[in-house]
Amino acid sequence: MAKIADIIKYEGDNSTFIWKHPCEDFNSLTQLIVHESQEAIFFMNGQALDMFGAGRYTLETQNIPLIGKALNKATDDKTPFHCEVYFINKTEQMNIKWGTDSRVQYIEPTYGFPLSIGASGEMSLRAEDSRKLLLKLVGTENYLGQQQLTNYFRSFLMTRVKTYIAQVMKTNSINIFEIDENLTLFSDSIKNLLIKDFAEYGVALEQFFVTTILKPDGDKQYEKFKELHFRQYADIAEARLKQQTDIIDAETEAKKVVIASKAMATKRAQEGYTYSQERGFDVATKVAENEAVGEFTNMGVGFGTMAGVGGAVGGMVGSMMNDAMNSATTSAAPVDNMAAFKAKIEKLTMMKEAGMLSEEEFNNLKAKLLSEIL
Repeated sequence: MAKIADIIKYEGDNSTFIWKHPCEDFNSLTQLIVHESQEAIFFMNGQALDMFGAGRYTLETQNIPLIGKALNKATDDKTPFHCEVYFINKTEQMNIKWGTDSRVQYIEPTYGFPLSIGASGEMSLRAEDSRKLLLKLVGTENYLGQQQLTNYFRSFLMTRVKTYIAQVMKTNSINIFEIDENLTLFSDSIKNLLIKDFAEYGVALEQFFVTTILKPDGDKQYEKFKELHFRQYADIAEARLKQQTDIIDAETEAKKVVIASKAMATKRAQEGYTYSQERGFDVATKVAENEAVGEFTNMGVGFGTMAGVGGAVGGMVGSMMNDAMNSATTSAAPVDNMAAFKAKIEKLTMMKEAGMLSEEEFNNLKAKLLSEIL
């Protein structure tokens, strides 16, 4: 029994962009089945007539079973009503490799020295305008796969990509020594420039990634600027570290002083005297040790002035002063009145500053001294 109709459906794989079904010159009533991820274009008599989306369709041709066979006798059993179907795979096809075939020459935007780099990566493509892609790239061929498509695009892709790499580096002032951290910006910028180039052929550039930058490692000029670039960050980091270390050292010393001061304050509180009294004790000791201390007897300074020192320290100071003045009274030799007066005034001033004499006591004693030499 003669075959009345055919069933035409996609039988390719996901690495295929366009596939022509081997069944041609089929009869009317032939069933066309198109999946969700596909489109089909029906050609008849050399013209692309209809485009079909997902679904099942009955194709109408001028080929009629049985009757067509009789008509074909005049054309050597070949139908004059030629028809065929092309399937277009609309899925996004990923992991398509790309790479520059030579180094890109440009002027590094940050340091202004000539540089040559290479680049490579991956991209994903999708058939967007089925009719345009079929008519521009496939023609009468039966198949268009990833490899063929990238081969078609290789020449213009290499020309465009190398131009766009130099353009993006300059426009965005991307430092060659910092490009790895800017690969996302770099990739997106090149992708945006390439979209229109692929669209001219009915192809959508869905993703474009620059994954590797081939730098001129070993080149003397490149290595020189590389060292300068990273040295500036090392110097800054070192200066910041030293500054932080100095601050820590200063804080440590300040804490030591605070701890020492608290310890001294605790010691004074336990022994019953204040800082002012301690300073008075120091002054009194110095005065007592002075070789002219015996002259205090002539100044009329009583031992009561040591009362301001207070407590055990006051008694100690008073005792020291008493011994010093007794010794001075018995052994001091006569001295010049004016020199003695000056020495006494200096000692009185020292005692006033130490808090051992009030202003009134100081003035009274000074007046007494003046009366003695006049």
